[in-house]
Amino acid sequence: MENHHLAYNAWGYSMGLFKKRNFYLLLIITAILGSLIGYFYFLKNTKEQMLDSYYKATAQELQKRVDHLIANKQKATLALAITLAKRDDKLAEYIKQKSFPSRYFSDLIAAYKKSTHYKNIWIQVIDAKGISLCRSWAQLHGDNLSRVRRDISTMMQQHQSMTTISIGRFTLSIKAMAPVFDKGRFIGTIEIMSHFNSIAKVLKKEGWKSVVLAGKRYKKQLTHPFTKTFIKDYYVANLGVKQKLLEYLLHKGMKRYFKNHYESDQYNFIVSHPLLYHKKLLGTYILIKPLDMIQTADIEGFVFRWLVFGVIIFMVLAGVVNIYLYIILHKQKNYYKKIIDSSNNIVLVNDKKSIVDANKTFFEYFSKYKTLEAFKMENSCICNFFVREDGYLDRGDTTYHWIDTIIEHPKANHKVKIKINEKIYYFAVNASLISQEKNHYSIIFSDITKEELYKNELETLSIKDALTDVYNRRYYENQIEKEMHSAKRYHYDLSLIMFDIDFFKKINDAHGHSVGDKVLIHLSKSISSSLREGDSLCRIGGEEFMIILPHTKKEDAIKIAEKLRVMVANDREILPITISIGVTQYVSGEAEKYLYARVDKALYSAKENGRNQVIIA
Repeated sequence: MENHHLAYNAWGYSMGLFKKRNFYLLLIITAILGSLIGYFYFLKNTKEQMLDSYYKATAQELQKRVDHLIANKQKATLALAITLAKRDDKLAEYIKQKSFPSRYFSDLIAAYKKSTHYKNIWIQVIDAKGISLCRSWAQLHGDNLSRVRRDISTMMQQHQSMTTISIGRFTLSIKAMAPVFDKGRFIGTIEIMSHFNSIAKVLKKEGWKSVVLAGKRYKKQLTHPFTKTFIKDYYVANLGVKQKLLEYLLHKGMKRYFKNHYESDQYNFIVSHPLLYHKKLLGTYILIKPLDMIQTADIEGFVFRWLVFGVIIFMVLAGVVNIYLYIILHKQKNYYKKIIDSSNNIVLVNDKKSIVDANKTFFEYFSKYKTLEAFKMENSCICNFFVREDGYLDRGDTTYHWIDTIIEHPKANHKVKIKINEKIYYFAVNASLISQEKNHYSIIFSDITKEELYKNELETLSIKDALTDVYNRRYYENQIEKEMHSAKRYHYDLSLIMFDIDFFKKINDAHGHSVGDKVLIHLSKSISSSLREGDSLCRIGGEEFMIILPHTKKEDAIKIAEKLRVMVANDREILPITISIGVTQYVSGEAEKYLYARVDKALYSAKENGRNQVIIA
């Protein structure tokens, strides 16, 4: 307010000067207005330049992000292909016979769905001449792929694992290929194909809509298009793209998006990133985000501050007096922290036949042995102590296969779980060649036990309810999907019990929330102790709970629910309470939301019909 009054008084003073010296003041004001217009024009250009720089940086960062996501998916897909090529003993026989069991691919893909993040992969087997022997997603086989795909020709010549982005007869996809050998002879290729849908889902969480397009010159090649979606001869390679979005891009002109490109209009910010293979343009990855979701507040703030500053200058030049000059002092304090590496690493020298040397820390962990010779007399390799577990390196097919895995994938994070004297340790492992002549490798084991245990503890906490120590809603949502999938696949019964405490609000109002918490804790312990080992009790909100009962028919679930209802009604350790219960059984193939809705409706009916009872849906 004080600044406002000062400016107002200054303006009055300026008007007085204008009356006295109207001619000269008019010239001054005209000059000032001209300067101000020039200043505003300068600010406008500055803002546009800053926005353009920001959009350019955002586009470059997003393009790198797309590259990173594609590269990660390529690595993971390649790992699956290499594993299958090297570990499936029957694969070579099937290739030589040019015949595959009917359920070979379906069982393999189901296993990948269960144990990996891959939910939609394709598998193809190709012989040494480039002929497709079989495809997991289609009956078509016997066509010569080397005629339409350069990567197949490269594999036939070089016999080396590779990742590509390429276009076949079915779609534009991310591919990983591994050679298959029989007694050292190249006999074919195992190819795993993944799609762009998972990448689109990741970017969707960040507000970006994805459109993956193949160049229109590939339309004739795409004889069996996976998505069946084209827009003006451009093939749309990812699922779930709305027609309205495609028409929007078509209206703006498709050609512009087949290069590193970014632009903004009144509504959207659009970034495109070309998809190349050996410098050949196959397609483009287009990302769209509403312009109001692009964070430009700092730029707007900058322009606004300088705009205000320009107005102040205008008032000063117009004769404003008694202005307070605000001087902003910036004091910066620098804090330095010294990070001391207190952990000692195990360092080994290995020639892939035995351990050549070991440092002192090795014997601090393996304290049973005083010398390396004593260790080697009982153990051919440190990998004898590896614990086999998902996410960690294991010994492999040969004694030092694990070293090859590290060398072949130097950018991956390799970890091992080791059991020494009945104690579990976790190590990050790195390996590098130190002498090609002697075939010596240095192997470094960095102790990350504390970090891994903490991570495991956090993972446990993320699925447990903090108050009752039973599973939370997040666990329920993940577990019910797994159980439904297993029940459908293996044809076993699955039932749900949903219950809540009757008149729980009255307990909180009458006795306080601390007593209400004790009721919830005691009820959770009582119910948990009455369930089978394979059952899961989950607190899904407030006083509502869900019990997942695998291998349980509805009739048995009703008996369990009635038993729990009676037990709770007779238990008066904290306060006399009752529970209302809904029961239902999973119908094979139904969606989780319908299963939840049915059991929730049953619970609601139990409450509506008087509470303290079991209702079946």
